[in-house]
Amino acid sequence: MKQLTLFFIAGVMVCLIALTPGCKTEPKAVETPIPSVDTKVMMIKHPVKDYNAWKPVYMAHDSVRQSFGISQLSLGRGAEDANMVIIIERVNDMAKAKEFMALPDLKTTMDSAGVSGPPSVAFANVMRNDTTGIPQNDRVMITHKVKDFDAWLKVYDNEGRSVRAENGMLDRALARDADDPNTVYIVFAITDKDKAMARMQSDDLKKTMMDAGVEGVPSFFYYTLDK
Repeated sequence: MKQLTLFFIAGVMVCLIALTPGCKTEPKAVETPIPSVDTKVMMIKHPVKDYNAWKPVYMAHDSVRQSFGISQLSLGRGAEDANMVIIIERVNDMAKAKEFMALPDLKTTMDSAGVSGPPSVAFANVMRNDTTGIPQNDRVMITHKVKDFDAWLKVYDNEGRSVRAENGMLDRALARDADDPNTVYIVFAITDKDKAMARMQSDDLKKTMMDAGVEGVPSFFYYTLDK
């Protein structure tokens, strides 16, 4: 009986070491990405003289935005400069949203609200979005260009949500620029800022980005949601 047991153990060890065809191995777990969506958004970032003075004017202009099929999704303030504003708005029709941004009265309204610099505006198609309620309000938006979006996405998904979570970042949204689909926007909730910033600066992430076909230098914008 002891001899049979030894032969069995030896067989299992050979199976594990040699990975022979008859060996059974556990399949690698495949992570499910955050929920898929199809949402058009307009993202606006600009500085203001005083956030607390700017916000009531912005909110009072909501009825005009709605008349152009625009509704607010999120509003945030820069982590380093609390007077740098980021607004992400859902748009029903990008042509009408661009028409809104070209309104002569809009500049007057922005000036009266204390907008102190030209706005940066981008239109994008959100393809993944996690709206699950979480306690963290700190965010980072990463923007970069890629050679081939599908090739990049495979590397990104292969890295896995759990790896990013271990580094203080929770997947929240993924979008492609409407005018340049190879420009990618990724939003993460930050659970540990030190870990997240270390990850952003790590050689490991740089290599992963290079393998994924990221072109140029990515931009990182840290902000806090105003709820």
